[in-house]
Amino acid sequence: MPGPLVPLTRTIETDKEWVEHVSATRLENHVFQRVSAKRVRFDDVAFKYSIFESCYLRSCTFVGCDFTGCKFVGSNLHGSTFSNCTFDYALFDRTLIDSDVLDSSAPRYENLKLRFARTLRTNYQSLGDSDAVNRAILVELDATRVHLKKAWRSNDEYYRAKYAGVARVVAFLSWLKFVIGDIVWGNGERASHLVRTSLALIVLLAVLDTLFARNARLVADWLAAIVEAPQVFLGTKQPNYPGLMVALIALTRYVIVGLFVSVLVRRFGRR
Repeated sequence: MPGPLVPLTRTIETDKEWVEHVSATRLENHVFQRVSAKRVRFDDVAFKYSIFESCYLRSCTFVGCDFTGCKFVGSNLHGSTFSNCTFDYALFDRTLIDSDVLDSSAPRYENLKLRFARTLRTNYQSLGDSDAVNRAILVELDATRVHLKKAWRSNDEYYRAKYAGVARVVAFLSWLKFVIGDIVWGNGERASHLVRTSLALIVLLAVLDTLFARNARLVADWLAAIVEAPQVFLGTKQPNYPGLMVALIALTRYVIVGLFVSVLVRRFGRR
């Protein structure tokens, strides 16, 4: 039988203001409601498991502060800077906060970093800040890639205890799928990867055309194949290839176009 729930004591601070420098203070398990501060510096302050509701912390400086498990709801942290702060398991909801925090105070461990970037992404989406959303997504993708790789390859005790046996195989397949998606089209977020993939396919088409339909010893044939390959790939020129190969080229072209449209929809859909 589980033990009884123990009441959690929280200190509620309502309609108050910080006006002076705050240093080396423990403010854990607090509920800050409509608390404000402007251009105030906070050094080594422990805000662990606290809740910030409708707070106004404008242009403040936070250095080495601990926001583990904190929740920010409907608050304004615009212009505030965070240096070496801890945001493990922190949540953000309808809160104005500069996206620089993704670089200056993101959690060290990748599994926590991707959750941190994810909660900020959903927060920025609720505010309609498309640039910050894109930045958060890139951080989330990079952290996800490292996390999935460590899940099947790292000998770290945490990963080997959590991903053992079949779970390790599943983690490897998830990592492989992620890497392939990143190479092909940046998992829907990097159009440059899709352009690179298209160029690689065109080069491959030119090489195959030269090897199987031309004289590979002649430079002129290589140049002609390179010139014609983009036209064949885009469907503006009908090649003298077997029908199955023509169908395969058309299918590849439709897939690339579909992925490109998906990238555009993702980008412009956030505006």
